[in-house]
Amino acid sequence: MPRGEIDESWIEEAVQRYRRIEFLQAEFDQAVTKVEVTVRSPDGLVEVAVTAGGRITDVRFLGALQNRHPRDIAGSVQAAVAAAADAAQWAREKLHNETFADYRPLTGA
Repeated sequence: MPRGEIDESWIEEAVQRYRRIEFLQAEFDQAVTKVEVTVRSPDGLVEVAVTAGGRITDVRFLGALQNRHPRDIAGSVQAAVAAAADAAQWAREKLHNETFADYRPLTGA
């Protein structure tokens, strides 16, 4: 194609790809609020459920708290919340890879 001419088919393909990416992004944004992962503290005392978007949806204590020092309980909660943040990031990346798996970069060839 001579320089300065507009490749209308390339423009149409770009517009279609843009619309597809917008659709996939909307699906991804919705999915991160629905996908949920659950993790436990290393000692098994605390279980935290978190969405791929990072919102904690549930916290459960799986053992008795009466004979535990408050500092130990706090440490278990902190460990579970930290693990939940890592799990949310993992879930978000996995979801992103699945959502955009068929996306290929647009080339002007």
